[in-house]
Amino acid sequence: MEAADLLAVRPALDRFLKEFDDCAVTPTRRHIATYVRGQLGNLPRKSIEPIALDAGVHPRTLQQLLSLHGWDEDRMRRKLQERVAANHGGRHAIGIIDETSFVKKGDKTPGVQRQYCGTTGKTDNCTVTVHLGLADQNFHALLDGELYVPESWTQDPPRCRAAKIPERRTFQTKTQIAIELVDRVTAHGVEFGWLSFDEGYGGKPPFLAKMIDRGHRYVGEVPKTFMGWSIAPRVLEAEENEDPERGRPRRFPRLADGSAPARPVQELACQIDVSSKRTYHVKDTEKGPEVWHVGWMPFYPQIDGLPGPLHWLIVALPVLGGDPKYFLSNAASGVPLEAILHVAFSRWHIERCFEDDKGEIGLDHFEVRNYRSLKRHLILSAIRFLFLAETNELLRGEKSRVDDVPGEDGHRGATGTRPPAFPTTSTFGQTGSNHRISPVA
Repeated sequence: MEAADLLAVRPALDRFLKEFDDCAVTPTRRHIATYVRGQLGNLPRKSIEPIALDAGVHPRTLQQLLSLHGWDEDRMRRKLQERVAANHGGRHAIGIIDETSFVKKGDKTPGVQRQYCGTTGKTDNCTVTVHLGLADQNFHALLDGELYVPESWTQDPPRCRAAKIPERRTFQTKTQIAIELVDRVTAHGVEFGWLSFDEGYGGKPPFLAKMIDRGHRYVGEVPKTFMGWSIAPRVLEAEENEDPERGRPRRFPRLADGSAPARPVQELACQIDVSSKRTYHVKDTEKGPEVWHVGWMPFYPQIDGLPGPLHWLIVALPVLGGDPKYFLSNAASGVPLEAILHVAFSRWHIERCFEDDKGEIGLDHFEVRNYRSLKRHLILSAIRFLFLAETNELLRGEKSRVDDVPGEDGHRGATGTRPPAFPTTSTFGQTGSNHRISPVA
C-alpha cells in the first residue's frame, strides 16, 4: 500500500483498531497501531527495525511490544473472531485448514528445524505454522494460526525455555493443532457450512474421527493410499454364540471373520469409469480453463481398523492429463455434486491469503526468538489482513462493514456509506479467475 493509500484509509484503520482498545493500555495501543500501520505501509522489508525507524521510534520499543509489554493477545484474537462471526460465516461459509512455512537461518527461531518447507518445495531450515481461514463467497480471511513445535524441540526443555515456549506445550501433531484451532474459532461464534483440508490432514483417520465427533461437514483431499471399503463390512459388537470355555476373550467391536479387507482408494476408484461420468469446469486460470472428469461412489473410511460412517469418495481426473485427485466427504446424499466440488476446490482461498499476507503485509518478515513474540505477530497479521479484506470488500461495493466501526464520537458510519476511494496498485484479494463450478455439456 502506497503512502497516499495509507493516508486515505487511515481514519477507517483507526476506527477499526479502536474495537481492540480494551486489549491494551493507552501507550501500548499506540505502539500496536504503529506496528500495524508499518505492516500496511510501503516498506520493502516489514520487520521491526525498518517499521520503527520509519515511524520515528526506537526499534527496542516495538521489540518489547511483542515480547514484554503487557497486553492481552488472546483477547485480541477472540475479538477478531467474534467480529468475523458477526459479519461472515454461516451455512455457505467454508473453513479451510492449511499450513505455511517460513525459511529461517540459524536455530533460535521458535520451532525451526530442517523439515519439509512448502515455500521452497523441499526439506529446508524453516518454521511451520498451522492456520484456519474462512471463505465466504468473495471474502476470505485468516482466523487463527499456531506454531508447529516439532518433537525435537519438546524433547529439549532447555531449548524450549530459551525460546520461552510455555512448559504446558507438549508435542502436538499438525492435525491436533488444526482441531484446536477449529474448536477455538467455533467457540467464539464463527459458523462454517463446511470444512476443507488437503491430504496432509484428510489422510489421518484420527483427525477425521474428531471432525465426525464434532458434527462438522467436510470435503477433504485424501492420498491414493487412504484405506476403506466400498461396501461396509460386518462389524461384531460382541461374540456371537459365545463359548465360555474359550481362552482369552477377543476385542470388540471388530470385523467379522471373513470380512473383505480395507483397500486403498486408488484401487477402489478403478470401479468407477471416471471419464464416462460428468465433466466440470472448475475455474479459469492464466493457463486456460481447468476442467475435470468426476466420478463418485459410496465409501466407508477405515478408522481405528473399523469402517467409519458412510462417506462419498469423489475422484477427479484432469481432462488434459495428470494425476487424479481423491476427495472424501460426509455430505448427505441429497447434496449436489457441484456443491461438494465447490468446497473441494476452495483451498485456493487460503493459499491466496498466505500469498497476500506475505506479499502485502510481511507475515514472513518476522525476526523474533521467542514464542510469545511470534504468537503476537501472527495475531496482529490476522487483524491487519481482516482490515484489508473488509476494506476491499467495501470498495467493491459488496458490504459496508469497515466504516461501521464506532468513531471517537461513538457514532457509526451510515449504512452503505463508502470511505473515500483511494488509488492503489495493490492486487490484494483479486483472484483474476472464475471459480464457479459448472458442468460441461
